[in-house]
Amino acid sequence: MLIPLGDASRRTRGTAAVTLLIIAINVLVFLEELAGGNRFVRAWSAIPAHIMQGHRTVTLLTSMFMHASWMHILGNMVFLWAFGPEIEDAMGHGRFLFFYLFGGLIAMMAQVLADPHSRVPCLGASGAIAAVMGAFIVIYPRDRIRTLLFLFIFFPIVYIPAVLLIGFWFAIQLLNFGVVANVETGGVAYVAHIGGFLFGVVNGALLRNSKRLEAPRYPS
Repeated sequence: MLIPLGDASRRTRGTAAVTLLIIAINVLVFLEELAGGNRFVRAWSAIPAHIMQGHRTVTLLTSMFMHASWMHILGNMVFLWAFGPEIEDAMGHGRFLFFYLFGGLIAMMAQVLADPHSRVPCLGASGAIAAVMGAFIVIYPRDRIRTLLFLFIFFPIVYIPAVLLIGFWFAIQLLNFGVVANVETGGVAYVAHIGGFLFGVVNGALLRNSKRLEAPRYPS
């Protein structure tokens, strides 16, 4: 198992305020889920059949900040913190916030359209984070990602080029295309990950030649 810890090749020019805000909101919403239980989850997660009937469309947004378990939110927030600050630095705070939210909406809609009759709740920040990763692989493909590698009882830190690490992650999503991974109280769909990732790739390509992308690098 690979856990990305951050970009070892790049130093951002300021505080990743929006990334931190998004993480804080996710944590607060998850605490509300723990207090509200299944009723809260079913009220605010996205259920494709309901969306297709024009009901509770606001859940396309609210479901992006919900998670099914401690491991679910922990994994998502680790990935967001590993890749989010650099993309926020490249885009600017306001543009990054819009990009993150719109990427999440695109991802959720992709899942709704892929399985429009499903009544399985869909929730999680994975689609929006996939958009961030899609932008990262286009903008900073050669950056080395500090990664925790699990090898039985050994846990070395390795440095993997973003194009390989994120590319491997995306290959897994393609191999599992159309499969919904069951979690405790809902579902997270690989098709949502793919939709968010492709949205990020397109937006990353549009930004790639911007002068703002030249953030200072660490010495080799």
